[in-house]
Amino acid sequence: MERASVWSRYRKVRALTESLAKPLSDEDQCVQAMADASPTKWHLGHTSWFFETVVLRQFWPELPVYDEQFLYLFNSYYESLGPRQPRPQRGLITRPSVAQVNAYRSYVDEHIHEFVHRCDASLWPQALQAIELGLNHEQQHQELILTDVKYLLHQNPFATEYCPEGEPFVFSPQPTSAVKPEWLHFAGGLHAIGHDIAHEVNHFCYDNETPRHSVYLYPFELANRLVTCGEYLAFIEDGGYQNPSHWLSEGWSAVQAGNWLAPLYWKQNTEGHWRVFTLHGEQPLDLNQPVAHVSYFEAAAFASWANARLPREAELEVAFGEEEGGKATGLQQAFGACWQWTCSSYDAYPGFKPFEGAVAEYNGKFMVGQLVLKGSSCVTPEGHSRASYRNFFPPSARWQFSGIRLARDL
Repeated sequence: MERASVWSRYRKVRALTESLAKPLSDEDQCVQAMADASPTKWHLGHTSWFFETVVLRQFWPELPVYDEQFLYLFNSYYESLGPRQPRPQRGLITRPSVAQVNAYRSYVDEHIHEFVHRCDASLWPQALQAIELGLNHEQQHQELILTDVKYLLHQNPFATEYCPEGEPFVFSPQPTSAVKPEWLHFAGGLHAIGHDIAHEVNHFCYDNETPRHSVYLYPFELANRLVTCGEYLAFIEDGGYQNPSHWLSEGWSAVQAGNWLAPLYWKQNTEGHWRVFTLHGEQPLDLNQPVAHVSYFEAAAFASWANARLPREAELEVAFGEEEGGKATGLQQAFGACWQWTCSSYDAYPGFKPFEGAVAEYNGKFMVGQLVLKGSSCVTPEGHSRASYRNFFPPSARWQFSGIRLARDL
């Protein structure tokens, strides 16, 4: 790849991160609303730490470290790279200031620019892989900035918004028609899943998407669209959160412990009308929008109530791959609406090998107690979606833009 193109892509990705922080005050950027979320300031520092650590310190070792304290403050979970600020306490990092973190970003950008143009040709292929990983990593944090900020602003006792709709962003999945979903048929047999490095236009993938391998599927059906808020409201009004018969045992315990009555961000006003908190402020519930911010437990309970089930990871990957390949399957909202829960555990593929070096800890160490989500959401950055992508969260997670697609056995 041309080095000028690499630098152009780098600047585009980094500029988007900064534009996502722009609507936020310094106070907004410092607060951690819960242990699973991180302050925006920490995201800004961590993504810069990643480029300094994985690119600059590896391939330009004589370059001095920017600040030894930053190595501690902005490490996330890399045991091989030393101690770090405990994750639940990232909101206590009042210093360095937002301005100092942005100065750190500028320092890293300046030296990545110099490195891209001075790197020895013999090291460039390996360095390019590290830069590409850093860019995809930053895109993941762009999505996390928005999901974490949404949860943070929702805690504010007064109605607030991240930004007005369309100024400059629109972070709402497009509504669907109110017609009943259609059931699309998919053939059983052997299917290949995993990133196809030889045939993908974008050759980058995470280690957990490999190796490509064959799985056997029984014939199945998928709903052509995601479950809507109106359909989920029918589940609520039918006593879905009061009837344990549709819930997994652990899910029912979560309902009781959390006093869940509806998806995260939904509330009913005194007149009985449902409203929903969005990044653009509180709005009336749109019954035709896909339901979002549901846990795996809620998704599985709804599927049981609807006489269906949640898809398996391989089923969605096969269906999304056919859609990506130009086959007219009739599938809607594969990407860009909501991440879609599957009933598949987040496990290693046969023959899985993690990245080498420090980034070997990137994905593999989390392969226990989590479930796979497929597709992408309305806050996923452009160009960061593909059929083989494996998102993963614990089954109780609700603050992500997670939705529901139904499946059935044939």
